[in-house]
Amino acid sequence: MITSASNVQVKKIRALNSKAKIRREEGLFVAEGTRLFREIPPMLREHVYVSESFYREHADILNGICYDVLEENLFRRVCDTKTPQGILTVAKIPEWSRNDLLDAGGNAPLILVLEDLQDPGNVGTMIRTAEAAGVTGVVVSTGTADLYQPKVIRSTMGSIFRVPLRREENLEETVHWLKEKKIRVFGAHLKGSQSYADQDYTEGTAFCIGNEGNGLSEKLTGMLDSRIRIPMEGQVESLNAAISAAVLLYTAHAQRTAGYSNH
Repeated sequence: MITSASNVQVKKIRALNSKAKIRREEGLFVAEGTRLFREIPPMLREHVYVSESFYREHADILNGICYDVLEENLFRRVCDTKTPQGILTVAKIPEWSRNDLLDAGGNAPLILVLEDLQDPGNVGTMIRTAEAAGVTGVVVSTGTADLYQPKVIRSTMGSIFRVPLRREENLEETVHWLKEKKIRVFGAHLKGSQSYADQDYTEGTAFCIGNEGNGLSEKLTGMLDSRIRIPMEGQVESLNAAISAAVLLYTAHAQRTAGYSNH
């Protein structure tokens, strides 16, 4: 049993929880809770840590698993959540290629592009919604909240292990690559001239969602095939970024499920 806060493994868990730089350098992150433990593919599971009480009550879950037991109070101290479930997993960051974003099993690619989204909860919710709506991949800018910080991981509810994700240094170049692959690029924009509901998303499609406060950058806006808007009634000026993404993704999902085309 590990009982010391100065233990090398304990220090590593804390660093992975708090520092994006360490996560990138090590290629590892921390996922807390039983659900995420079950969701992580075995090939990505680096090591498991449990509290004393979890070990006593759920030893059967740990059969065949490499794990260490942490003293109860120490376990709580290394966790990011206020009420830990007693188990955390150090996992390898999945590696996805650009071509993985296009692998739709014979269907047209559907891609979500996030530019400088700051709220971890928003980012995690978008990744979870993306999986539910049949997205083939998610691309984020380097200015977007780190994908493997604890709050993002929890918000995805396991989707982060299944949806191909790419963090791109040059988002404009990536969008150019998407267009070369015959993927039409739409941007949610307050000054969009066309309603989102009037477009055809049954072919290769990418939706760009911008920063919560500033929207899409001028550079990325200039690369769009179409600026689209989501009409709003009353005095509402804008929608939450995650809600906007959900509206667009499920519109594409509905069209594809129904075999819709406006041509």
